[in-house]
Amino acid sequence: MSHLPSLRARDVIRFLHKLGFVEVRQKGSHVFFKHFDGRTTSIPVHAGESIGRGLLSDILEDIKMPHEEFLDLY
Repeated sequence: MSHLPSLRARDVIRFLHKLGFVEVRQKGSHVFFKHFDGRTTSIPVHAGESIGRGLLSDILEDIKMPHEEFLDLY
Protein backbone atom coordinates (compact mmCIF):
# COMPACT_ATOMS: atom_id res chain seq x y z
CA MET A 1 0.00 0.00 0.00
CA SER A 2 1.35 3.40 -0.96
CA HIS A 3 1.48 6.28 1.47
CA LEU A 4 -0.63 9.36 1.00
CA PRO A 5 1.26 12.49 0.00
CA SER A 6 1.31 15.80 1.82
CA LEU A 7 -0.49 18.32 -0.42
CA ARG A 8 -1.23 22.03 -0.56
CA ALA A 9 -4.82 22.99 0.25
CA ARG A 10 -5.34 24.43 -3.25
CA ASP A 11 -4.40 21.05 -4.79
CA VAL A 12 -6.91 19.22 -2.58
CA ILE A 13 -9.58 21.82 -3.47
CA ARG A 14 -8.84 21.43 -7.20
CA PHE A 15 -9.17 17.64 -6.82
CA LEU A 16 -12.52 18.00 -5.02
CA HIS A 17 -13.80 20.29 -7.79
CA LYS A 18 -12.88 17.64 -10.38
CA LEU A 19 -14.93 15.11 -8.40
CA GLY A 20 -17.98 17.39 -8.49
CA PHE A 21 -17.76 18.98 -5.04
CA VAL A 22 -18.75 22.63 -4.71
CA GLU A 23 -17.83 25.19 -2.08
CA VAL A 24 -20.89 25.89 0.04
CA ARG A 25 -19.45 28.20 2.68
CA GLN A 26 -16.36 29.34 4.49
CA LYS A 27 -15.94 29.90 8.21
CA GLY A 28 -12.62 31.41 9.12
CA SER A 29 -9.91 29.45 7.38
CA HIS A 30 -12.09 26.38 6.73
CA VAL A 31 -13.82 25.95 3.38
CA PHE A 32 -16.80 23.58 3.37
CA PHE A 33 -17.59 21.42 0.35
CA LYS A 34 -20.66 19.42 -0.62
CA HIS A 35 -21.33 16.89 -3.38
CA PHE A 36 -24.76 16.49 -4.98
CA ASP A 37 -24.98 12.98 -3.48
CA GLY A 38 -24.71 14.37 0.05
CA ARG A 39 -21.04 13.82 0.87
CA THR A 40 -19.39 16.74 2.67
CA THR A 41 -15.96 17.71 3.94
CA SER A 42 -14.02 20.77 5.01
CA ILE A 43 -10.53 21.89 4.05
CA PRO A 44 -8.40 24.17 6.24
CA VAL A 45 -6.67 26.80 4.13
CA HIS A 46 -3.59 28.23 5.86
CA ALA A 47 -0.93 30.08 3.87
CA GLY A 48 2.35 28.22 3.81
CA GLU A 49 0.96 25.06 5.42
CA SER A 50 0.16 21.78 3.75
CA ILE A 51 -2.54 19.17 4.30
CA GLY A 52 -0.73 16.37 6.11
CA ARG A 53 -1.21 12.66 5.49
CA GLY A 54 -3.45 12.19 8.53
CA LEU A 55 -5.77 15.06 7.62
CA LEU A 56 -5.86 13.93 3.98
CA SER A 57 -6.86 10.47 5.21
CA ASP A 58 -9.70 12.04 7.23
CA ILE A 59 -10.86 14.02 4.19
CA LEU A 60 -10.87 10.86 2.06
CA GLU A 61 -12.91 9.13 4.76
CA ASP A 62 -15.39 12.05 4.69
CA ILE A 63 -15.83 11.71 0.92
CA LYS A 64 -15.89 7.89 1.14
CA MET A 65 -12.93 7.38 -1.18
CA PRO A 66 -10.39 4.60 -0.60
CA HIS A 67 -6.74 5.69 -0.46
CA GLU A 68 -5.86 3.53 -3.46
CA GLU A 69 -8.57 5.16 -5.60
CA PHE A 70 -7.31 8.62 -4.60
CA LEU A 71 -3.73 7.71 -5.54
CA ASP A 72 -4.93 6.36 -8.92
CA LEU A 73 -7.00 9.48 -9.69
CA TYR A 74 -4.57 12.04 -8.34
